[in-house]
Amino acid sequence: MYKRNAFIYLCAVACFIVLLAGCSGENADKKKSADNEAESELIYASAKDINDMNPHFYAGSMPAQGMVYESLIENTKEGIKPLLAESWEVSNDGKTYTFHLRKDVKFHDGEPFNAEAVKQNFDAVQANKEKHSWIKLSTKITGTNVVDEYTFELVLSEAYYPTLVELSMTRPYVFLSPKDFINGGTKDGVNGYHGTGPYVLTEHKTDEKATFEANETYWGGAPKINKITSKVLPAGETTFLALQKGEINFIFTDDRGTDSIDVEAMNQLVESGDYQLVKSEAMNTKMIVANSSKSDNPVSETAVREAIWHAIDRETITRDIFNGTEEAADTLFSANVNYAAVELKKRDYDLEAAKDSLEQAGWKLAGGSVRTKDGNPLAMKLYYDSNSSSQKTQAEYIQSSLKEVGIQLDIAGEESTSIANRRSTGDYDLLFNQTWGLAYDPQSTISAFTSESAYLHTTSGIANADELYDKIDEVMVSADEDTRKSLYADIMKIVHDEAVFIPISNGRVTVVAPKNVNGISFKQTQFELPFEQMSFK
Repeated sequence: MYKRNAFIYLCAVACFIVLLAGCSGENADKKKSADNEAESELIYASAKDINDMNPHFYAGSMPAQGMVYESLIENTKEGIKPLLAESWEVSNDGKTYTFHLRKDVKFHDGEPFNAEAVKQNFDAVQANKEKHSWIKLSTKITGTNVVDEYTFELVLSEAYYPTLVELSMTRPYVFLSPKDFINGGTKDGVNGYHGTGPYVLTEHKTDEKATFEANETYWGGAPKINKITSKVLPAGETTFLALQKGEINFIFTDDRGTDSIDVEAMNQLVESGDYQLVKSEAMNTKMIVANSSKSDNPVSETAVREAIWHAIDRETITRDIFNGTEEAADTLFSANVNYAAVELKKRDYDLEAAKDSLEQAGWKLAGGSVRTKDGNPLAMKLYYDSNSSSQKTQAEYIQSSLKEVGIQLDIAGEESTSIANRRSTGDYDLLFNQTWGLAYDPQSTISAFTSESAYLHTTSGIANADELYDKIDEVMVSADEDTRKSLYADIMKIVHDEAVFIPISNGRVTVVAPKNVNGISFKQTQFELPFEQMSFK
């Protein structure tokens, strides 16, 4: 009896061990699966929500939209290349563009991508074209025609040389499934966000996170990184701690030119051995924009703007605030921008030159620390992005510098949307901004000189504004390369001499990523990253 009971006991123990081993194996498999899933996900920090992802409006996050939507063509270092269009022809008079579309593309909801869908999207954008007036192409389109199922024709009122560049932008000439349209268009909103891009938006919790999963049927091949999550976090220490804790594992310069953490924190992460730091070439010019049209403020005077320019020590800003990761800028456009090789007078950091400029303009120091003229103080306000620690530090430094020459500068941090609204309404003296960047310039930033939503208030108060606007209209339709060079040189000289765009530094896109991420590269735009080219080692 004892032997029988012992045998039963031993059998039970054996079964338990087998069961335990099975559970351990199952748990190990689950952990391995979880680790693999973590290894295939990038979680990046963003100071703002992705917002409305309607690609025909401007509220959405451009890096997010760049994952979901695509254009007919793309702008590369080697020039314009095919994307959703395999090829194209331009008529001899430069007015008609014929695009031959890929035949293997579907929207994320399964709808076919074809010439009819292209026409519907173009028509949706044009139905709201007053919102796109900063893009001159929107004022030139007169026809959108379906030639056959995979051939689309775009007709313009006149030849317009930046057409292909503007069609390659992150928005608005990109494609959304017509099933997402409301009332046959997109100006009243959309009821879905189905593009043709390498990632599909699968989850969005406002002001918390957004999740993008690989488009397994993507015409260019499914991305190797399966999931990308945008997590809303305040820039600075919160983001840095989240990186240290592993709550996020990827950061990059956002579409406002703002880094989530400062250079010192980036270097600390790299020194830990767990992260890599990758920087693009110069993409844009970070600058202070002056409101020349604000006649009741001293900033409307050229001499005052020149004095501000002379009083800003760019070398110290780029060395001490940017830790040498950006270069001091002397002109509106960096040297690697087309047509930017123009000889312009240099305004060095020179406090005495700043004081002389103000003295000659009648701004005098009379016993106080702030200059006056006709009983009015030399006072103005500078707005900066409250989510950017570097802009705040720059603002404080510039405030101190201007005080040395007798200018009272008040500074105020606001959300980027508020600053954009000030720029479009003219409710500002000075504000931080940046040029559109390498892929778009000089034509996009210069076109924006005439746009109410952009820089009209910056340029309209200068003495020769009408001449400036005439030259801008002329350069955009010129078919002659030498003529374009000459016109761009004149345009750049006018705004440089008027000092309405005060350059600070040439900005770059910065990526901090895990050491085991391969394929980190940059597009010819500061507004999006090619996540689909990345993979884990």
